[in-house]
Amino acid sequence: MNLVKRVHEIAGQNPSKAAYHFMGKDTSYGEFEQTVGKFANALESLGVKKGDHVAFLLSNTPHFMISLYATMRLGATAVPINPIYTPDEIAYIVNNSDANVVIALDALLPLVEKAHMALPAVKSYIICETDPSAAEKLKQLPDAVKGKVHAFSSLLFNASSVTLPVEVEADDTAVILYTSGTTGKPKGAMLTHGNLYSNARDVGEYLKISSADRVVATLPVFHVFALTVVVNAPLIQGATIILVPRFNPKDVFDAIKATKATVFAGVPTMYNFMYQFPDAQPSDFETIRMAISGGSALPVALLHNFEDKFNVRISEGYGLSEASPVTCFNPIDRERKAGSIGTSIVNVDNKVVNELGEEAAIGEVGELIVRGPNVMKGYYKMPEETNAAIKDGWLYTGDLATVDEEGYFFIVDRKKDMIIVGGYNVYPREVEEVLFAHPGVSEAAVVGLPDADFGESINAYVVLKDQVYTTGDLQTYCAEHLAKYKVPKNFEILDELPKNTTGKILRRSLKDQALKQR
Repeated sequence: MNLVKRVHEIAGQNPSKAAYHFMGKDTSYGEFEQTVGKFANALESLGVKKGDHVAFLLSNTPHFMISLYATMRLGATAVPINPIYTPDEIAYIVNNSDANVVIALDALLPLVEKAHMALPAVKSYIICETDPSAAEKLKQLPDAVKGKVHAFSSLLFNASSVTLPVEVEADDTAVILYTSGTTGKPKGAMLTHGNLYSNARDVGEYLKISSADRVVATLPVFHVFALTVVVNAPLIQGATIILVPRFNPKDVFDAIKATKATVFAGVPTMYNFMYQFPDAQPSDFETIRMAISGGSALPVALLHNFEDKFNVRISEGYGLSEASPVTCFNPIDRERKAGSIGTSIVNVDNKVVNELGEEAAIGEVGELIVRGPNVMKGYYKMPEETNAAIKDGWLYTGDLATVDEEGYFFIVDRKKDMIIVGGYNVYPREVEEVLFAHPGVSEAAVVGLPDADFGESINAYVVLKDQVYTTGDLQTYCAEHLAKYKVPKNFEILDELPKNTTGKILRRSLKDQALKQR
């Protein structure tokens, strides 16, 4: 079984059930299956075949879901790319992934016009019209580009038939996801049909997602968290996806009320914005049976505040691109431990090891490693990096963690983010948790900077809810709650913290900026 076969099966069993809801309109599984089959036929007409790579520059619209399932239906490989990347970043991924077709939003038409010379391997560009003026803009393209550019709607309309799913092996690559990485160029994690299907199946089982669920998709669907948890897992259970084009608290609350949504998945920044939204009421979340958090550590103070306000339990989980992504979740039918990423999901093993690769003792900090059918087959065209990441079947995550006697895992921090002050290990997350608990702090991030006396010093960056507090107040507060060597040496108050498109705070960006200023 794979994702395409399973959705094909559901469409046959229950064709009238809503597969997704977008901009006030439901699309049934039968309609989705028909559209996917026709778009697969359109891709075939452009020469796309099994083994080819198709890049996506798409957001939370039906175009993404149709393109993804049509590409996999042909046995081709999808390469989702963040559409707000710079032209250089996009060109690197398209070229490195050997994509020969690019499917893009119409807003990126000027980029396509300029980029075609930098992307010699790309034979066709498919433009998804979301703006009424897109058709006219396509007509005005220069002749050198026009022959390669096709309108999504025209391709779909002119498709001659419905292409049936191509037979694929479990080990065939379905998706290549480029990881941002802290250093160097992004690496393409090759996720197979077996990887993606097993993780969607196991997440759905662990979280008890059923056909009765209506799952909010406001996380960017080109990101691996959303791809599995709010797209693939709901689809193979016959649930309905509520596509919210972009995140803002009002749109999310309105969508939940309008559709009686039952499952919400977000990153900590989203929960923070919703909690602080001035007009938020407990009734805004009353139909949600399960709230899920991932992407980065959820501050414990925020978790409790959100749960108390909206009367819903948040289950925090953990994953990474190389594991399709989910490896752990807090169980929904037994104890949830605040600050924990939960226990191993079904069919996946997690383990904490020391620097010798030996299993660490209960409560001892070590590197989290993962094994299971969800672990990637490797990085695209990077055998050395693959061998460094996967050893004896275990994926080394680069995250430091502990495990308790009941099998609940706790992320301590990124291995590369650990700060060493005068020989003492300081984990940024521990300091950030203290800052988040301060009544005047909205957001916080902590980084280590070179220090002549102690090796490294701790710098804290905060966004305040109330400007009556000073850096001195924050330093005093930290001194009351942390050992002396863990107290930040410097505090900087900012209007906002740098984040990626999933809302994850970018410590690396803060550190780089501070080093440049020095």
